[in-house]
Amino acid sequence: MAFLHALILVILSLNGYNNNKAMAEGISGPEFTLDSIRKALIRQEDLIVFSLIERARFPMNSALYNPRLDLVPGFSGPLVDFIVKETETVQAKAGRYVNPEENPFFPDNLPPSIIPNYNYSQVLHPGGASININKAVWDMYLNQLLPLFVDAGDDGNYASTAASDLICLQALSRRIHYGKFVAEIKFRDAPNDYEPAIRAKDTDVLMKLLTDERVEKMVKKRVEKKADVFGQDVNVSNNADSKRYKVDPTVVARLYDEWVIPLTKLVEVEYLIRRLD
Repeated sequence: MAFLHALILVILSLNGYNNNKAMAEGISGPEFTLDSIRKALIRQEDLIVFSLIERARFPMNSALYNPRLDLVPGFSGPLVDFIVKETETVQAKAGRYVNPEENPFFPDNLPPSIIPNYNYSQVLHPGGASININKAVWDMYLNQLLPLFVDAGDDGNYASTAASDLICLQALSRRIHYGKFVAEIKFRDAPNDYEPAIRAKDTDVLMKLLTDERVEKMVKKRVEKKADVFGQDVNVSNNADSKRYKVDPTVVARLYDEWVIPLTKLVEVEYLIRRLD
């Protein structure tokens, strides 16, 4: 068991190092531009769509989220909480949360990294770097999004379902918390536009400055198209009417419209409010 635990840490650390290196040489390095951030956000759309498709393989498995079942002796809470907490503990030891892109869902009492960490460039302002709205992400995903694309039923695959949930949650969390990087580069590009509203703590003005409806509309169209291309069942016939999807593309568009984009802008505003601290 000890060997297996060590092997998991090694695999996670190697994967984390590669991701960390790419990140450090990208948005946290000399290429830290609005264009580099946009490219990163577009890549993250792929992961979000694929993670939703993977989760749709399993039915709802409601027992996983029921806090009254006490499926884990000595643990108070639903099984999904236990699995996510234990997974985040291992990933913390492997250095996942040293990466400024990553934010844990259960940050209390996480152990420190036990492996050499990549030396990240500090591009975020210290006052806003610690912003974490994962409670809102968690609630949105479990209580609002899941019922929209997952079939009812229970197949008993609770561990695999929770692992798939965590991949979705982490992908959504990373995308939403990228608002910190977006806000930072926008502030650097035009500090005089933002400073009066920041000093006045005028969140309405900041929200208007950050909103670009044309871009938001384009993003929603793009993720819907990706879900259409990535998620349709392959059919050798040319009958367009026979298309079937693993995840309804309109659900992915709705995900971005109602939750991803608004929550990202919430992070951006909160970051800017702290930017002059």
